[in-house]
Amino acid sequence: MTIFSNLFRVFKVPSDAERERSYLDGASDLLDLEHRQREIDRGRLRPRELRYY
Repeated sequence: MTIFSNLFRVFKVPSDAERERSYLDGASDLLDLEHRQREIDRGRLRPRELRYY
């Protein structure tokens, strides 16, 4: 079972919340953290949805 759990961990795609959290964790100071929070609120980290009609 450990082989499969290790493979799953290697190929796991991080969720949006995990990516946002790691992005916020990389802030160097309070000003940078606030800037990153505004970027997340504006949706700049999430991929745009492509709509085909």
